[in-house]
Amino acid sequence: MLDLSRVLAGPWATQYLADMGAEVLKVERPRTGDDTRAWGPPWLVEPEDDDPGLSAYVVATNRGKRSIALDITTPEGQALVRRLALRADVVVENFKVGGLAKYGLDAQSLTALNPRLVYCSITGFGQTGPYANRAGYDFLIQAMGGLMSITGHGDEAPGGEPMKVGVAISDLVTGLYATAAILTALQQRERTGRGEIIDMALLDCTVAALANQATNYLVGGRVPQRLGNAHPNVVPYQVFATADGHLILAVGNDGQFRRFCEVAGLDAVGADPRFATNAARVTHRTDLIPELARTIATRTTETWMTLLETVGVPCGPINDLAHLFDDPQVRARGLARPFTFDDGAATRLVGNPVRFASAQTTSDRPPPRLGADTDDVLRRVLELDEAHIARLRDEGVIG
Repeated sequence: MLDLSRVLAGPWATQYLADMGAEVLKVERPRTGDDTRAWGPPWLVEPEDDDPGLSAYVVATNRGKRSIALDITTPEGQALVRRLALRADVVVENFKVGGLAKYGLDAQSLTALNPRLVYCSITGFGQTGPYANRAGYDFLIQAMGGLMSITGHGDEAPGGEPMKVGVAISDLVTGLYATAAILTALQQRERTGRGEIIDMALLDCTVAALANQATNYLVGGRVPQRLGNAHPNVVPYQVFATADGHLILAVGNDGQFRRFCEVAGLDAVGADPRFATNAARVTHRTDLIPELARTIATRTTETWMTLLETVGVPCGPINDLAHLFDDPQVRARGLARPFTFDDGAATRLVGNPVRFASAQTTSDRPPPRLGADTDDVLRRVLELDEAHIARLRDEGVIG
C-alpha cells in the first residue's frame, strides 16, 4: 500500500490495514513529514532542529507503517512515486480535489499505469458537487453534516448549544468506511482483474453515520433536536446524577424497565400505563424522568450498579481515561499495548479492537520516525543502488 495521506482519516484506514498485514509505505515530506508530527505536546519524542520527533497524535494513527521521506513536488520524486504505484495494490491519498493531478499522481494517471490499482481518495466533500473544491476539516464537517445539531444540550438548558464530539469522529468514521471500501475493491479485483477508483467524502460518511437520527427525519418529517444525553427513541436511556457521581441507565426493553422499577422501589411507576411500553415512555418522558432522577439521586453509583447488574439492567459509570485504562475489562482485553522503539523510547498504544482466533491483529511495528525506511524501500522495492540513493538525497528529493 502506498499511503499519500496525512492527519487522520487516511492514516486511520491505512493503520488498520497495516495491522492486518499490509505493507504500508507512508510517503511524507522531507524535514516536516505528516502535519500531525508537529501536533504536540504531548510528545513521545521531543522535536529537534532536523527531526519533527513523535507527537502523541502521529503515534496514534501510524502504527505498523514504513516512512519514506520523499518530495513529490520534484519531477524525480514524482517518478519514484509512479514506480512505487506500479508495484502497489492500493494508493490512499487525501489531497484537495485536483491537487495531485499537477504531479501526474492522480487516480486517472496512476490507474492508467497500473490497471489493477485500487486508488482511494479522501476529501471533505468528494470529487463532485458544488463544494468539491472546498477544504473540509472534521469540525466543519460535524457542523455541516448535521451531527452537531443533535449533539449537546438544548438551547433552554444552561450552557446549551450545538457541540462537536470529543474526538474527530467524522475523520474516524470516514477512515473506517474507506477501509471497508478498499477491502471490497480488492475482492472485486480478484474476480475482474481490474482495480477501482474510490471517492470518499467526510460529509457523505458523516451523513451516513447519522443512522436512526437521519431516518427519523426522513421517515417522520420532524427535525431531531438536541437532547443532551437522552435518546430520541428509547426511554430511559441517559445519564442520571447519583449520590456521589453519575450513572448511565440504558433500558433497552420493557422487561428491563419493569425490573429496574422493582429494585428501585418504584412499583407505582412500573404499574403506570403511561410508562408500560417504550413508546409510551417516549411520549411521556417529561413525566417519567423527574421521578427516576429523584430516586436515583438517593444512592451511590456503585450501589446502583450492584443492584441493577443483579437483575440484568444495563448501567455503568462515566469513566475518565485514567479510570478507563484501569478498568478490569479494558485490561483483560489488552486494549493498551506496550511498544518499544529502536531508540529505546517506550509507550503504550491502543490496540486494534478486532479479535481473530487464529492471528494477532495489532502490528508490533511501532509508528515510524520520519524517513526511517526511505533507503530500505528504495533498495528493496525499487532496487536503487547506494550511489543513486545518495544522489537523490543530495538533490533534496529524499530526506
